[in-house]
Amino acid sequence: MKKTITVFTPTYNRAYCLHLLYESLLRQTSDDFEWLIIDDGSSDNTEALVQEWINEEKVKISYHYKENGGMHTGHNVAYSLINTELNVCIDSDDYLPSDGIEKMLSLWKKHGSETYAGLIGLDVSTKDIIIGNQFPPDLKECKYSELSYKYGVVGDKKIVYVTEVVKKYEPYPVFEDEKFVPLYLPIIIDHDYKLLCFNEIFCIVDYQLDGSTLNIYNQYFKNPKGFSQLRKIEMIYFPFYFLKLKSSIHYIATSIMSRNWKFLWESPKKLYTFFSIPFGIALYLFLLMQRNKTRDISKYVKND
Repeated sequence: MKKTITVFTPTYNRAYCLHLLYESLLRQTSDDFEWLIIDDGSSDNTEALVQEWINEEKVKISYHYKENGGMHTGHNVAYSLINTELNVCIDSDDYLPSDGIEKMLSLWKKHGSETYAGLIGLDVSTKDIIIGNQFPPDLKECKYSELSYKYGVVGDKKIVYVTEVVKKYEPYPVFEDEKFVPLYLPIIIDHDYKLLCFNEIFCIVDYQLDGSTLNIYNQYFKNPKGFSQLRKIEMIYFPFYFLKLKSSIHYIATSIMSRNWKFLWESPKKLYTFFSIPFGIALYLFLLMQRNKTRDISKYVKND
């Protein structure tokens, strides 16, 4: 594999903001990278825009169009195409600090080894505010799923993975009539590898908040199989028992949403799941109530 890094970006109808990432790539202090764009069936002018950038020949860009299937399928395609030593996913509404690529490559060159799955660094907002908090000063390595409960580290963080490591694992599943599976691969990789931790800024995030509050509960009901898959993975790989129990409760709720009455037999942790049934039913009813409330709010907003 090439001793460099691929920045990959799954995108869907984000031509209006994708230029911010492109412009940040033009500003990089190191040009030792490739940009892979996975277009998840966009109907805007994404393809024409990217072609303009390819024609400029200022950045090495690969463009891949696919039918709309959700972000997780974009990750599947990206991992099948990447042929560089490292890779990092930068979302279509985010971008890099000017020294982002140089920092990732130099840190890996200095500290990386076969022991690690890659690097993890900080996300900051467009106002230069750290998302969540930093790593403890003495924390040199970690497992992603332990950050919050073992080290008190919260907020989104940016992971740079070794491509050969990621390719060892199965792609995200595709469920009929669903287009969202939470990105649980870091939880599985945790089982075999640690990450190197750095209090360095790897990514600048610009959250698109419009409609998120109104749609979050609908996501559960639109994609219950995807969420159930996440909960099964969590039950297997989470390092703490109380987290496994929490995931069991969520697994039951999403199983009810998908009308999967075989959930107990399909559970990887049947004892946890059995004792969680009353709580899972209660969570399902709560989520149903919240979804109905947000629907009422949406109707009010539209009619106002």
